Amino acid sequence: QVQLVESGGGLVQPGGSLRLSCAASRSIESINFMGWYRQTPGKERELVAHITNGGSIMYADSVKGRFTVSRDNAKNTVYLQMNSLKPEDTAVYYCATVQRGVAFWGQGTQVTVSS
Repeated sequence: QVQLVESGGGLVQPGGSLRLSCAASRSIESINFMGWYRQTPGKERELVAHITNGGSIMYADSVKGRFTVSRDNAKNTVYLQMNSLKPEDTAVYYCATVQRGVAFWGQGTQVTVSS
């Protein structure tokens, strides 16, 4: 099992930046898939980006060129750097992983993009 804790959310103006962190309760060296998701009220949770141990990275079309996912295995942490934020990026952001077919989620961190 692994516990995940997100941080770094907040209120930012359009065009601004935030960096989200996802701290794991144990080493993530053996954890291949680490993903960032987001959800707004009334909508399904969507995958924003993921990163694997092998360096494979994927981004949703809506965030390509603006968001960057990275991981620091030594710190057991995954990051999501978000630049050029738009109001439509407003959501609760979650990190997640899958271990032996079981999904583990953090509690989420609110990101609000508004002037």
